[in-house]
Amino acid sequence: MTTDTSPRLALRRLPSSAQEQSFGLNFQGRLHGALAHRLGVDILKGVYAPGQVLPNEIDSSSTLDISRSAYREAIRILAAKGMVESRPKAGTKVTERKRWNILDPEVLGWMFETEPSEEFIKGLFELRLITEPAAAELAALRRTEAHLKAMDTALDVMEAETLATETGRKADLEFHDALMNATGNEALASLSHSIGAAVAWSTRFKQRSGPLLRDPVPDHRRVYDAILRQDAGAARWCMESLIRMALDDTQRTMKTQYLEPRT
Repeated sequence: MTTDTSPRLALRRLPSSAQEQSFGLNFQGRLHGALAHRLGVDILKGVYAPGQVLPNEIDSSSTLDISRSAYREAIRILAAKGMVESRPKAGTKVTERKRWNILDPEVLGWMFETEPSEEFIKGLFELRLITEPAAAELAALRRTEAHLKAMDTALDVMEAETLATETGRKADLEFHDALMNATGNEALASLSHSIGAAVAWSTRFKQRSGPLLRDPVPDHRRVYDAILRQDAGAARWCMESLIRMALDDTQRTMKTQYLEPRT
């Protein structure tokens, strides 16, 4: 039995405008967020190609049985992420891919709901290799006791819960966030959410068809130990090693999945 996953059918499953009105503003927020999510994933999948005009507000709100205000708000969300632009009389058009804010944590999440290419995955790891080793080096020189405590606590949770659990993965994000903040560099620290999203979604991606092939927690502990000793060179090297091994793990997972028959 096959399931129709066309955007019209998927979107029609959203609650109706009558339900939207009865549940109030909080529900409306969830509704336009759900619509933005669905449209965003469809754009990333290529259902709507760059340059293509989306269905207009009146037709869409009627077809999807949602309010026009919810539809407009969903489009505003996508426009803020650089994925669409609206012009009078021209409608709402999907923008060129180079304009999309791929590092937006929400967009990264949508990307991993599609089948991201190996090129895209490698690009994320290249970004991490450019930023995180340098961040670890700075953190070794500038960290405070509060930063060390935050990283050490996160590591304890990661070791106890493992990255196979939601709790362990949350602790992983907290480790990387504390490290970025320990740089004392506001610009670098502002990348924390994007780096964290890349870490989180690539970790989930590696576990789609089974447990992690290798425990990465000891690699994180080596980064922490170097920062604790204020050994900037070792901190940089350990972080670079951690990222390169994570990339190898991800690529092995992707090759295994592509070789396995689809069920």
